[in-house]
Amino acid sequence: KKKLKISGRELVSVPAQVFGLDQLQVLEMSPERESCLRYRLELLPREISQLRNLTCLYVDSNNLKKIPAEIGTLSHLERLTLSNNSLNSLPPEMGALQRLSSLHLANNSLTELPASLCQLRSLTFLDVSDNKIGIIPSSVRHLEKLETLLLLFNSLESLLEDVCLLRNLHTLWLGNNHLRFLPARFGELVNLDWGYNYCSCNFEGNPLESPPPEICSRGPEEIRGYFLSFHRT
Repeated sequence: KKKLKISGRELVSVPAQVFGLDQLQVLEMSPERESCLRYRLELLPREISQLRNLTCLYVDSNNLKKIPAEIGTLSHLERLTLSNNSLNSLPPEMGALQRLSSLHLANNSLTELPASLCQLRSLTFLDVSDNKIGIIPSSVRHLEKLETLLLLFNSLESLLEDVCLLRNLHTLWLGNNHLRFLPARFGELVNLDWGYNYCSCNFEGNPLESPPPEICSRGPEEIRGYFLSFHRT
């Protein structure tokens, strides 16, 4: 089999037989959204490293507390979903997943974004919303292919200039943080869909003061209008 979905109201562990499926490409251990279930898987076994052909691993809405270092051996992994778990840290070995393009980490208890994740040159989608992240490492500038970055409901007090180097960003959600200012070069993120797609650049829920003039003088014409309407509300 190339694809396997494991389901069950009382799912608490991964059956040992799964790790013998060395040709497996897609492994799903997340409940269906409409089922309103939350699985109770607390540990992703180290034996996950035996599934060397995995391209997609879905483990949303469980009770994972730790990701083993062996996750870094899954060199073909392209999509990893770990949202709605109990993670407070990630292994640095995740930086070895150089084919990873989509990483979902929303609604955990992460306080920082490991610098090793910023070495994932193929990453185009990163969701770390609803955590406790207070700072984005400067190495984020290496995510040159990143198109979507979701940072809502965190503890960010400032945004590094390095974020302004992510020139391929189309969607940036920063709502409900503690941001008072934006970097002076923020207007250089010219691919953000200002004014045309409401959700493409989200700041609501921040104590933002008037942006520096550099922001309104660079990038699309919509930037000035966006901030004027934002402050009126």
